Amino acid sequence: MSGNSGGPWGGGGNRGGGNRGGGNDGGRGDGPKPIPEIDEIVKKGQEQLRVLMGGGGGGSNGRGTGGPGFSKRGVLLGMVALVAMWAFASFYTVRPEERSVELLFGQYYKTGNPGLNFAPWPVITHEIVQVTTERVTEVGTGRSALDTGLMLTRDEAVVDIEFQVVWNVTDPARFLFNLADPRETVRAASESGMRDIIARSELSPILNRDRGAIAADLRAAVQELLDSYESGISVIRVNFDKADPPEGVINAFRDVQTARQERDRLEREADAYANRVLAQARGQSAQLQEEAEAYRAEVVNNAQGEAARFVSVYSEYVNAPEVTRKRMYLETMERVLGDMNLTILDNVTSAEGGTGQGVLPFLPLEAVTRQRSAN
Repeated sequence: MSGNSGGPWGGGGNRGGGNRGGGNDGGRGDGPKPIPEIDEIVKKGQEQLRVLMGGGGGGSNGRGTGGPGFSKRGVLLGMVALVAMWAFASFYTVRPEERSVELLFGQYYKTGNPGLNFAPWPVITHEIVQVTTERVTEVGTGRSALDTGLMLTRDEAVVDIEFQVVWNVTDPARFLFNLADPRETVRAASESGMRDIIARSELSPILNRDRGAIAADLRAAVQELLDSYESGISVIRVNFDKADPPEGVINAFRDVQTARQERDRLEREADAYANRVLAQARGQSAQLQEEAEAYRAEVVNNAQGEAARFVSVYSEYVNAPEVTRKRMYLETMERVLGDMNLTILDNVTSAEGGTGQGVLPFLPLEAVTRQRSAN
């Protein structure tokens, strides 16, 4: 086998592989090539490594394949490569939206800031955590058998809830070390808080007007629970996407809602009618009371006035009986005969029985004219 090229590694003429199998396959050119042995492959690798590291190789320098031949230049290059690899593993960059957590032999050491940081590997290692990025945890989407979103209200109704909890990381160290599964923790805390709020609420406000208040209460409840875990998580907001009856009973629920709205409308109309009638009755009652009070005051005042008048007349009568009697007579006659068309002449005789002095004959022309016009 003096003409063999040295196997698959391809080498020079005087190699160890040329002495192997020389007496076994003298007709090698006519048959298949033998598989190189393990020690030959190892030697080939050592030789190529020496060449890369600056050492001599092959039989050209008379060393053959024996012993290592590393030069100072190769050792220096190897050390430089190791230092470069160590520096590459020790220096790292943190972006503005990130923070790093450095670990000293697996224990928390410090938190790195944005920019270039140095952590001498392998003594200190680091973990990069996104802190300003908003993370979304969805609850009630039905993506799993346990995430159905069906919840029971205080009035024993079932409602299908779907919402999102948006959160980010405020303390990377607590986020890494205190929570085994942060997303699952946020999901469980959110679902627990929502079930508690729904269990204390009635169905109609949940479907109509209380979604904003429920979202605010849920954010506070979830944040309080996560703070008790020292999770390093901040809940930014809660998106209340859906609050509907279960799909299987939604038609019946709509009929019930229509009936309730009709009932509420009739109740409001009845209340309005009752308030209107009650207000009218109260107004009439107040009017009657005022009229009765006015009549009472009028009667009392008239009685008091008549009594005072009688007392004053009696006092005058006591002082001057004749004058008072005559005055009372004249006032009475004036009141009785005041509306009559009658003229009384005192101490005057008629034309037939006397001279009629003091009396002037009068022809009522105006009365005659008025009577003629009327006819």
